Order: sequence, then structure tokens, then C-alpha cells
Amino acid sequence: MSKKKRKLFCEMNPVFYAIAVQKEILRRHIRNLASHEHFAETVDPTPLPNLVWEQKVHMIRRAPGVNLQHQLNKAVNIRLAGSKINGLILRPGETFSFWHTVGKITRHRGYKDGRVIAHGRLVADIGGGLCNLSHTLHLLVLHSPLTVTEFHAHSDALAPDEGPRVPFSAGTSICYNYVDFRFRNTTDQKVQLLVHCEGEELIAQLRSECPFPWRYEIVEEDHHFAKEEDGYYRVSRIYRNVLDAATGEPVGKELIRDNHSKVMFDESLIPRELIRA
Repeated sequence: MSKKKRKLFCEMNPVFYAIAVQKEILRRHIRNLASHEHFAETVDPTPLPNLVWEQKVHMIRRAPGVNLQHQLNKAVNIRLAGSKINGLILRPGETFSFWHTVGKITRHRGYKDGRVIAHGRLVADIGGGLCNLSHTLHLLVLHSPLTVTEFHAHSDALAPDEGPRVPFSAGTSICYNYVDFRFRNTTDQKVQLLVHCEGEELIAQLRSECPFPWRYEIVEEDHHFAKEEDGYYRVSRIYRNVLDAATGEPVGKELIRDNHSKVMFDESLIPRELIRA
């Protein structure tokens, strides 16, 4: 007979969970005060001359079993948070922190309930969908020489793929304020984030003063699904190829994720040809 897994303190009662969350929030505040990080705070909406990378994301997903109101709420949340990020300038040596820039999400500030992952399940909660925004910013950074300093992955299999598979199409967890997404400007010039929404599209740009000598591409290898004891998992290895911007010649190849994501959608929707024994 298998041994029953012991519950964590925070899983015993909602009150205990709330206490645990507040403890982590306080710990992060203390760490921020004690650190020597220089967080980016300068905002200038005037675009810097060079476009490093642009990422467009459709915010609203309409599909069977998907709560449309939560999707619409997600778009509201992204617009609110994106307005705090739009025009942010990072000088050399400065760090971007999602939560330092966006601040606390509350209903008073207009945030609504959207889809979040809690204890391995999809549920509705305030600010749901902001991981789509943090992930979009992460993709901008991956197409640049900036350095990610804090990243937390979540499942890359929240929903069936729409059309051809897009490598690393999801997967940047955030939770105020102790689960953050951060990156540092380790270059010798200023960079800028521009974020806005047009209809149901999120459009994000990373801009710089001058072109960088490299460009980047995200590729995925050995993508498939595998059946395990507790369900199906998406499995793949995701790399970043570094290319010489002038010649297109490869300069390097970096593994950015050894993907092993639990499928959180209806398993009957997994393409049968992608399942391996």
C-alpha cells in the first residue's frame, strides 16, 4: 500500500495558505530592500530607434470548455499591467522586475478574475492571465542579449495547440510579489519596452539605441507527448540559436528549457500521432 503524501501547512486550510502567502510577500519585500538591484523606473514613450524584437499575441481564446468571460477579463488585466510597462527604459546595469513595475493587483485598481494555476489546477482568481504578459516579455528577452535573472516555468500544455506548434508558446509563472520575472540590461546601451493592445491583440516590442551584433531564434526538438502514471506530459527540448546578425552564420546554441509539462487540457485532444509509448 502506498504511503499517503503528507500535506504542507499551507494546504491544510485556506487561512493557513493566506498566511503562508503573506509571509512570502514580506520576505520578498525584505530581500528587495536588502539587495543592491537597481530597478528600472524611467518611462519615456518615445520609441528608441532600433527594433530588436516584436511579439504579437492573441489574447482571447474561444474554444469548447474555455470560459469566455475569463478570457475577456484576462485582456483587461493585460491592458492594465501593460500600461505600467509601456515606455520603460532600462539603462545599462538596471533590472526589470515585473512586480516592481506593475505593482500589486487589486480589484480596486480594476483587475478582474481570470484563469490561474493553483496547486496544479486551473482556477479563477484576481489578475488571471498576466502570465501571458510576462511570458511575452520573456520572449522579447530571449531574442536579445539581455540576461534573465529570475524565471519560473509553468506548464507548457495548458490548452491544445492552435495551428502549427509554436515553441515555448507558454510558460512564465508570476505571483505577487515573490514569484517574479526579472531580467538585467547587461549591454552597453539603453533598451526600452513598449507594450500596447489593439483589439484582442497584445503587441510588445523591445527596442534599443543601436542594433546588436547577434540575432536569435527559438527552436524545438523531439516534441511529443508521453503517458505517465499521473497523466500525459508534453516533452521536448527548446533551444536558442545565436546567429551573426550580418552573415546569418550560427554562433552558438543554448538549451533554454528541458520541457516536461503536465497536460492540463482534455487528453482526448492530444494528437494521436504525437503520443509515444
